[in-house]
Amino acid sequence: MKINRRAFIGSSAATAVVSASRDAFAQVGKDDGVTDTEIKIGNTNPYSGPGSSYGVIGKGIEAYWKMVNDRGGINGRKVNFITRDDGYMPPKTVEAVRQLVEEEKVFCLFQTLGTAPNTAIHRYLNQRKVPQLYVATGASKWGDPKHFPWTMGYQPNFRTEAIIYAKHILANVKDAKIGVLMHNDDYGKDYWEGFKEGLGKEAGRVIKHVTYEMTDPTVDSQVIQLKDSGANVFFNISLPKFAAQAIRKAADIGWRPVHYLNNVSANIAAVMKPAGFANAQGIITGLYLKDPTDKQWDDDPEMKTWREWMNKYLPGANLEDGYYIYGYTASFLMHETLKRCGATLTRANLMHQAASFHSFRVPCLLPGITISTSSTDFYPIQALQLARVKGETWERFGDVLSQESS
Repeated sequence: MKINRRAFIGSSAATAVVSASRDAFAQVGKDDGVTDTEIKIGNTNPYSGPGSSYGVIGKGIEAYWKMVNDRGGINGRKVNFITRDDGYMPPKTVEAVRQLVEEEKVFCLFQTLGTAPNTAIHRYLNQRKVPQLYVATGASKWGDPKHFPWTMGYQPNFRTEAIIYAKHILANVKDAKIGVLMHNDDYGKDYWEGFKEGLGKEAGRVIKHVTYEMTDPTVDSQVIQLKDSGANVFFNISLPKFAAQAIRKAADIGWRPVHYLNNVSANIAAVMKPAGFANAQGIITGLYLKDPTDKQWDDDPEMKTWREWMNKYLPGANLEDGYYIYGYTASFLMHETLKRCGATLTRANLMHQAASFHSFRVPCLLPGITISTSSTDFYPIQALQLARVKGETWERFGDVLSQESS
């Protein structure tokens, strides 16, 4: 089955950025945030608040740059990684990013987390021509080089992921009656639009659609509404805290639908364990990273290297938390992008290098998944593989899927 090609392909603005960077190759150059000894990188992350389970990503990224600096930095320059807590609150993100850009004068923003927080700084960073690289959200808007040539995503985009779930439901669930729980912001809406696209003429199979706000204490009432609707399929578009609540509440009220969970909450340590493994059995998601709880990776060289890094730079951290894997892989890609800039550490060249990967292998991505970008393609990872909870880990099944297949 075919999935529509991703939107936002084609870009005169992106081409202008790439052309500018090529013009700079003839001379050594550098922009704000770069000295002879330092590269200053900015970041925001929710170390507090309802999204705080994602805070380990920022801690992991800090540890990665510590490793890089211990090894001499990048082309002789140490990385000064400045991260701020925004609590997953867009106004705080705006304040923090303005400080990072205008006062700290960072070279770029890297892995700023969350769809709503990134949306709040999206236009500002592009107006200032400050790279907003490998953002920690899969919204499809991060792949729009025509209108936002200074912003690039990292993970598979939410629309494609949702389309894959929709097509899997239609192919595998007889007489599907679907209930949807959605985080009420651009992140949730992106999944929702992709899901409806995947269902196509079968969109009427959604018999109940409920939302929640970040400020809601629980999603218990929403889950009760979904059960009462008679739904036998549950598409759970929730951040980790609320995803765990929904899994637990569904079990408490005896609702056992076929359960699809968005990848952003596909975390054994942060979601399945607090929800209760007995309650999570059979939940389906899409993965693109090796999961540290999966025993098949025990002797995998990439995972052995990751564990050694964790034990050295994050001693005592939870080795079962897949968000550390996420931060590690994104940092590896950013590290490679900076290395490829060579002596021309300009923002335009940084974007040119980010848009020049061809089947590049990042350690700890699943086999068959690589990084490819271009001046008209700002989606670095374009594939995932379906998996279900079995015991206390994920069991992958089927082929690696991309935007063309499901």
